Amino acid sequence: MITVLVCGGGNGAHVCAGLAASHDDVTARVLTMFEDEAERWTAAMGQEGLHIAVRHSGSEPSTVIGKPAYVTKDPAEAMKPNVDLIVITVPSFAHEQYLKALKPYVRAGMTIVGCPGRAGFDFAVRSIIGEISAELSIMNFESLPWACRISEFGQSADVLGVKDTLAGAVQKSKSADGKLDPTAAFQKVLGDYPKLLTRGHLLGVTLSPTNGCIHPEILYGQWKDWDGKPVAKPPLFYNGLDEETAHLISGVSDEVLATAKAIMEQRPNVDLSNVEHIFQWYLRTYPDDIGDKSTLYTTIRTNKAYTGLIHPCTKTDDEQYLPNFRYRYITEDLPYGLTVLKGIAEIAGVPTPKMDHVIEWAQEKIGKSFIVNGKLTGSDLNITRCPQRYGFNTLDGILGMSK
Repeated sequence: MITVLVCGGGNGAHVCAGLAASHDDVTARVLTMFEDEAERWTAAMGQEGLHIAVRHSGSEPSTVIGKPAYVTKDPAEAMKPNVDLIVITVPSFAHEQYLKALKPYVRAGMTIVGCPGRAGFDFAVRSIIGEISAELSIMNFESLPWACRISEFGQSADVLGVKDTLAGAVQKSKSADGKLDPTAAFQKVLGDYPKLLTRGHLLGVTLSPTNGCIHPEILYGQWKDWDGKPVAKPPLFYNGLDEETAHLISGVSDEVLATAKAIMEQRPNVDLSNVEHIFQWYLRTYPDDIGDKSTLYTTIRTNKAYTGLIHPCTKTDDEQYLPNFRYRYITEDLPYGLTVLKGIAEIAGVPTPKMDHVIEWAQEKIGKSFIVNGKLTGSDLNITRCPQRYGFNTLDGILGMSK
């Protein structure tokens, strides 16, 4: 019997909790600490459980029904008497809240899963949980396993698409209590799909934050020369990409690959082969959606999954539009994405002129200071997940070997 605690109250949490609870040999609980979500979820669910409508390519739609044992906002209740698997589905900015709340109840042999964990998830776990983190298994995945949405809060959710595979990495527990295979346990929770592909060092997933390599760069490319005047309509975000911005995205990805290469040269026993260029990531992630796969530029512009998506904008009184730089494409993807990459590169001794240029432009748009004269010495590092924020200033520190 596996006991899994799903953290969060959003789309991913609903699906994960419902799927987990549908298995006879899995006990599922939910911890959601946002306002009164736990009470509302409990009342809405009643005795019926969660109804998850699943659509997977090549098969007929099906409905999975599962009822979590309980939904609570109390971390002590959520963790008693014991938990095997903690699955964190909340956005990156909320990870710290949950990790701090769970810390007193974490025990050797448990597994903490970031799904998605995003860049720096392992840094946050090790820093917040402390010494016992070496006795845990830590897993980090690049994204949610599904495209999904809540239909009725606390009652039902739709899985619009299931990925065939989900890439991630695992640091296995050093504890004798860690007898549960983390990948097999999480696969049991998810079901047959997606197939979990865990390989390489955890740092490889941190070095693969696609949002940080794409979103701030596209905003920069579109608005770097903006004259401050409203525009008639919001520009297309991905499909409106120009070649110069595609080269910038590719250049940032080149700097990430150079960082991974430098680390492996300095620590030959560390496997970062799971770090890939953003172009390869697109070809792997959207194999059937891209009309022209010849270059990164054509790949992004002809990706059907992006059709119609526009730049975040606010409407003016006269029906025109201004760019919204306070959107998550900067407010999250900068501190929890690009600055993390910059921090690792700095420790590895890799110059990052393209990253620096984007960070310098984007930080000004949100009134923050992360980078000063090409170095991560700004006054707002405390809101990022770069390793320096946690006191990890060496290769061994970021690799979890020491501080």
